[in-house]
Amino acid sequence: MDGTAMQIMVTNDDGIGAPGIKALADALAELGDVTVVAPDRERSATGHSLTLHAPLRVFELRQGWFAVDGTPTDCVNMGLHSLLPSPPDLVVSGINHGSNMGDDVTYSGTVAAAMEANLMGIPSLAVSLATYGATEYFPDAAKIALQVCRAMIRQGLPADTFLNLNIPNLPFAEIKTPLITRQGKRSFVGKIVDKIDPRGRKYYWIGSEEPSFIDDEGTDYNAVGKGHPSLTPLHLDLTNHRALEALKQWQLA
Repeated sequence: MDGTAMQIMVTNDDGIGAPGIKALADALAELGDVTVVAPDRERSATGHSLTLHAPLRVFELRQGWFAVDGTPTDCVNMGLHSLLPSPPDLVVSGINHGSNMGDDVTYSGTVAAAMEANLMGIPSLAVSLATYGATEYFPDAAKIALQVCRAMIRQGLPADTFLNLNIPNLPFAEIKTPLITRQGKRSFVGKIVDKIDPRGRKYYWIGSEEPSFIDDEGTDYNAVGKGHPSLTPLHLDLTNHRALEALKQWQLA
């Protein structure tokens, strides 16, 4: 840094009014100037989607807090290309109400926002609190996120890498040392709930029970279950490199 204040952009997928984003923005203010650019309402499970067939509208709720009627990925694009005077030094997405571990990262708007920043060359972090009910621990989780951001600033990230942080739903004093983990795997298949509306027509909910994961040592789920925040390095290369040689043996002509 050249002596000017670090510029940090914060976003999420729970919406700009969510308690997690306020706790995160408050904590990261210790590092520099924070600008919040977040969806105007909940946009969970939107994945890495962009709004391409409708205009986007932006509402400045107060200084440095912008609500966008789009997805988390839209918010990162709006922040980087329109709302901030220059690209931020760091983008942090969260704190999500609920974990984003294992295969769930493919659906997560929280993770997608960090992914989009990574695509644009900005160091980024997705942060989630592993709870599926009411919680009072967003400020505690924000302290962990602040610690990780300090480490990112001091040491930098490997090329083409962003980080996914999942934090146990515990008071700060009971949270153990963060562990570097790999992405886990679900042991659960979702379901469709079908119902009948008052006019006799069927409707459907894509639903699930509380997610369950394979409890393998070294995974995000295993770490969080033991009271450790899990910090997983992610990247965008979805190539299955182990399968390349096998597929090269195929007869495709």
